[in-house]
Amino acid sequence: MTLDAGEASATGRAGLNGQTPRCNHMDLLPNVEPRASECEECLDSGRAWTRLLMCLTCGWVACGDDARGGHAKAHYQETDHPVVAALGPGPAWRWCYVHRRTV
Repeated sequence: MTLDAGEASATGRAGLNGQTPRCNHMDLLPNVEPRASECEECLDSGRAWTRLLMCLTCGWVACGDDARGGHAKAHYQETDHPVVAALGPGPAWRWCYVHRRTV
């Protein structure tokens, strides 16, 4: 059953069994490759990072929020590119800055 409130469909907003709504930013992403293998901004300033993230809109590679630079979040704030993915060893995951959650 689909419930409509004007033009908005409740089915499109809700997840299964009351789960968090699906992130529609994932539908808008092109296929991109990493543009670098390191955070170039950290390299320029002599800083180290613990995790690298890749912008899934343009391929920009930057350090995660746990680094002093936080360049991935700065890239989002500058460009409004909403979703990043973890690079390197470890589990694969994606983060949406707009929804502030993994997607």
